[in-house]
Amino acid sequence: MSRIGRMPIKVPATVQVVLDKKNVSINGPKGSLNWTVPGSMNVDLVDGVITVKRPSNQKLHRSLHGLTRSLIENMVIGVTNGFEKKLRVVGIGYRAEIDRQKRLVLNVGYSHPVTYTPPEGITLSVGAVETVNGQPHIPIVVSGIDKERVGQVAASIRQIKKPDVYEPCKGIRYEGERVRMKEGKTRT
Repeated sequence: MSRIGRMPIKVPATVQVVLDKKNVSINGPKGSLNWTVPGSMNVDLVDGVITVKRPSNQKLHRSLHGLTRSLIENMVIGVTNGFEKKLRVVGIGYRAEIDRQKRLVLNVGYSHPVTYTPPEGITLSVGAVETVNGQPHIPIVVSGIDKERVGQVAASIRQIKKPDVYEPCKGIRYEGERVRMKEGKTRT
């Protein structure tokens, strides 16, 4: 048995779960999420506890068992607490701000500002500039109820200006990310 797959999911009192054949709908204080259960996985709700069972020990069923349970648990956590990813814009002269249309506007060393429009259900916020080791750091927080979308939006924002491996402390990085520095070419 999958260690993760056989663990029960406790549903808080503020969350409502609806199981229709292969569809799982979860409503909570922060919103609602829907998901279709793959293949032949069986999802049961008894006394506020969700359990996931697999029909056999085939490799496909074993792999889907833990995945299904984790995704349903992430839905329950998302509608109750939500998820967030933190990014940092690091570099002298780099700026980040939110405009009136709730889009992220980044000045990160290009000849023009880069505008990022978040998808529906995702909220972006920019904090005050902090100085760490003489470098300005601008925090960006990506938050929402869907863990997959929050991670994808954070990765898309990081992709706009990846951390530079030759010049220290330039680019957009995750909170706590360490960038391995490379040596530049030397002339002989």
